[in-house]
Amino acid sequence: MTPGSNIPLSAARVTVDVAAPVRLDVSGLLLTGDGKVRSDDDFIFYNQPAGPGVTYRSGGGTAPDAIIVDTGAVPPGIEKIVVTASPDAAGQSFQGIEPTATIRNADDNSVLGTFTPPQLGAETALVVVEIYLRNGVWKARAVGQGYANGLAGIATDFGVSVEEPAAAPAPVAPPAPTVQTPVAPPVPAAPPAPPAAPPLGAGKINLDKGRVSLQKNQTVSLVKGGRPLLSQVKMGLGWEPAFRGKDIDLDASVIAYGPQRNHVDSCYFGKLSILNGAIKHSGDNLTGEGGGDDEVIVVDLGRIPQEVTGLVFTVNSFSGQKFTEVAKAYCRLLDAATGEELVRFDLTNAEAQTGVMMAKLVKQFSGEWDMTAMGDFVKSRTVRGMVKPAAQAL
Repeated sequence: MTPGSNIPLSAARVTVDVAAPVRLDVSGLLLTGDGKVRSDDDFIFYNQPAGPGVTYRSGGGTAPDAIIVDTGAVPPGIEKIVVTASPDAAGQSFQGIEPTATIRNADDNSVLGTFTPPQLGAETALVVVEIYLRNGVWKARAVGQGYANGLAGIATDFGVSVEEPAAAPAPVAPPAPTVQTPVAPPVPAAPPAPPAAPPLGAGKINLDKGRVSLQKNQTVSLVKGGRPLLSQVKMGLGWEPAFRGKDIDLDASVIAYGPQRNHVDSCYFGKLSILNGAIKHSGDNLTGEGGGDDEVIVVDLGRIPQEVTGLVFTVNSFSGQKFTEVAKAYCRLLDAATGEELVRFDLTNAEAQTGVMMAKLVKQFSGEWDMTAMGDFVKSRTVRGMVKPAAQAL
């Protein structure tokens, strides 16, 4: 399905599950003809899992959460059930995380339709699909409307009460005395401001136009010619000393995670191969001197096990040198077969920390991988200390 498209429902009971590389909170709202809930009881989610004709089902962390709609049990006056999703991690956006909604016959689990909202960026919650009644027929529509203020923004939009601390009343100023002042001539209206530029990282690009140079938080989909890139790639990481004559001993690593951001394994100078050889490390560079990549990690995307959905590439200073002593740090993704540079990210700032998360690869539900530039600094001299912050950044 594409945004705005609809399909008639061939089953009276349907399940809508929403899957992503990370854990999502999925909920449903029963709406009347004016697009509002009748009361907060019409908001169905994990703390209120059942309503008239609508039920929330938890996936338990191993399967997607779902909303089940029994159209025959939906009460009169309810004309629409919207299905929403938001990342379980507080403040996390859908940047680089493509959710996919699957509409199924709830009785035999057959697929009636699927929908993946395109070009997501700063959104922290989505109305993904809606089940609605039109001329006596129940249908499903692909929506994909995003909200930047999370699930609370969606709930408020549809009339659910969201408790917030009451603001202190503003002091009332005494009325000012009336003073006659001359009337100034009218000031011509200022020209309208130009439209704001889209936020950095909004939307995604692919590899069709050649090498992609990323800035912090931007994402590229590893798709070329309409097909996911599932061959061997190399992540090259490089750096130089900021001061001549001074060696810089940094260690590049990659941390592998499962769909619930659970740590699967780490590949670094002390463990040069993981995931049955799907990821291999070139070995430690002790100085940072010389041109080209200082350390290389080879990733066979087609051989990554199904239980691994996220990879975070990190660099650490075991000797305690800070990144303010490092110059020209970068990471770049290359086609291992041809040596062609596909994606590059140059670290343009530095902090007095001993670790940095350079980039992440996240597997989408549709099968392709996305690469997002990170450039986030962490106080950690080893890859072990990067596991938790990197999980939070997925």
